Amino acid sequence: MQHPHRQHRRRAIGAAMAATTALVAAGLTALGTGSAQAATARQVEALDRGVVSVHTDSGNLVSWRWLGTDPNDVSFNVYRAGTKVNSTPITGSTNYFHSGAPAQADYTVRAIVNGVEQTDSVHAIQFRTGYKDVPITPPAGGTTPDGVAYTYEANDASVGDLDGDGQLDLVLKWQPTNAKDNSQSGYTGDTIIDGIKLDGTRLWRIDLGRNIRSGAHYTQFQVYDYDGDGKAEVAMKTADGTTDGRGTVIGSPSADYRNSSGYVLSGPEYLTMFNGQTGAAMGTVDYVPARGTVSSWDDSYGNRVDRFLAGTAYLDGSRPSLIMARGYYTRTVIAAWDWRGGAFTRRWTFDTNSSTNSGKGYDGQGNHQLSVADVDADGRDEIVYGSMAVDDNGNGLWTTKNGHGDALHVGDLDPSRAGLEEFKVDEDSSKPSSWMADAKTGAILWSTPANGDNGRGASGDIWAGSAGAESWSSRVDGVRSPQGTVVASRKPGSINFLSWWDGDTVRELLDDTHIDKYGTSADTRLLTGASVHSNNSTKATPSLSGDILGDWREEVVWPTTDNTALRIYSTPYETSTKITTLLHDTQYRTALAWQNTAYNQPPHPSFFIGAGMATAPRPTVYTP
Repeated sequence: MQHPHRQHRRRAIGAAMAATTALVAAGLTALGTGSAQAATARQVEALDRGVVSVHTDSGNLVSWRWLGTDPNDVSFNVYRAGTKVNSTPITGSTNYFHSGAPAQADYTVRAIVNGVEQTDSVHAIQFRTGYKDVPITPPAGGTTPDGVAYTYEANDASVGDLDGDGQLDLVLKWQPTNAKDNSQSGYTGDTIIDGIKLDGTRLWRIDLGRNIRSGAHYTQFQVYDYDGDGKAEVAMKTADGTTDGRGTVIGSPSADYRNSSGYVLSGPEYLTMFNGQTGAAMGTVDYVPARGTVSSWDDSYGNRVDRFLAGTAYLDGSRPSLIMARGYYTRTVIAAWDWRGGAFTRRWTFDTNSSTNSGKGYDGQGNHQLSVADVDADGRDEIVYGSMAVDDNGNGLWTTKNGHGDALHVGDLDPSRAGLEEFKVDEDSSKPSSWMADAKTGAILWSTPANGDNGRGASGDIWAGSAGAESWSSRVDGVRSPQGTVVASRKPGSINFLSWWDGDTVRELLDDTHIDKYGTSADTRLLTGASVHSNNSTKATPSLSGDILGDWREEVVWPTTDNTALRIYSTPYETSTKITTLLHDTQYRTALAWQNTAYNQPPHPSFFIGAGMATAPRPTVYTP
């Protein structure tokens, strides 16, 4: 039985069916809209089955994707080296445990559509020791102008189908060991970006050059298929001296705008779209907004002027646009770009200093990250920028005026009420330390009293003992229900990332290099990464976490301690729950794209996954 608000969100079915008919007529693939999320079908990746085989002491867990373009009633058979291993078609899940099989067993999956078995899927990626290593090669280190040596560490990563073969590839940011927070002076090494296939083949390497300072707030890269050609592009801020994946330098190769404190506070700033397959710079425009007068961003030395955020949003309801932003402590400017036909077009610019927005309380409301979701259920995405939101057309939607913070979560956190919610923590000592709001209107649903800088907060259904998502934070006592009531006194050991890891729909805790299951008396360790490191200092985040392979559960990617591989872990636990790959839920997919932005946060889908959940909706999507 679906909750009443599920039907509210699956509106305009007739319009969706008409849109789907038009797509099919145009030669595009779309899913029938029995449970449409929006009237317009959305462009998503044409993915393969993403089959994985995770070896355990008792056999192999084989899992695969239920694609958004599959029929609702699709079923599956699993084959080992051409011999079927399941006795009856698999209908209720997208995984199968093959008892007693060796680690090297070779699996494929065949979909059954309208009673007809289809051809073999791709062969399973083998996780023979519980993980899969993707070889990587650190860039050569160097020495800064003041004589300080540095080397490189693998940092944040993202995914996209860079070459159009149906398999997700990795895009990895290499960060020098002398990377800096904006508040810290000093020279840094260059930031390096690699495009890497899952077999370790490096497609390209981009060197952002001396005029892009290295640190968590300087380079936010977006990986997405913006032009609908079936291959992901890579977008990021560039400068004079940036070298693309083919060795071509953007702007002046000799320019050096670094001052004696290591900051880059003069010189041109660019936005570049790179070809995901070759790394070639395909188009470069001036970055919006320009820095202007440094002190106008609230300090004179370069801390706040260079706070950048990035994201991807379906602003027209159908195709993705690029979001690039600057500033959140005072002035905020967000620019929305389309990449079509090999060129940038600016869709709109939101500026808190504009005559339209000035004095309305939008300034100073940004976080160290953003979220993207269709918060008003009109089929088009909004930008949730901390304590405020911007509508799909670039107009201010709402502001709570609760100010800046370090963590926010947007999703169906309270399945008992219509719409999406936002949970956020704040660091303004005069404002609520944490709060939950209606993501459509910004109306505060509940809050906790001011208590200084509340630096960490998380929200997700981590405990079946309370309905909906639990929310907790570093400077607030207890674990709270979606209504703000304390439902458990003991907080989890982690206030960091989340992961759907084991066989149930309750989410687990991901922190540093381990995954735990919450309990009211103690947490239970489910996974400890072997010889890996977390990233971003005290934030202790993985390179990437999300549903990137197999069924709907989430993988976690950490670099090995010697930075010679990205070590991917996939769940060994069987599940009886069947959910479409979260890569085809566009709120979740865009969350994977913005995950690398500044203070990384975990992704949330557009619907509730947790204890007692309704049947998961099917997305209305098409593939180019």
